[in-house]
Amino acid sequence: MIDFSVPLGGLDRAESSLNQAAARIAQNGSGSTGDNVDLSSEVVALLQARNSFQTNIKVLQTEDQPTKSSLKLVG
Repeated sequence: MIDFSVPLGGLDRAESSLNQAAARIAQNGSGSTGDNVDLSSEVVALLQARNSFQTNIKVLQTEDQPTKSSLKLVG
């Protein structure tokens, strides 16, 4: 049985990171007089989230290939 929990957990963490960075960027653009956001750091966070999404999707695809091959042999 293939364990998809690791890449799915990675996707959840990437989504959380993406949402947090997007919220900080949106808060900075709302004109509030609070703390300024370092946009370069937020862009880096967005790129890291994107890379995490891509990596975890690739892991899911790689884990799914043996299952597809097995099903072709059986059916």
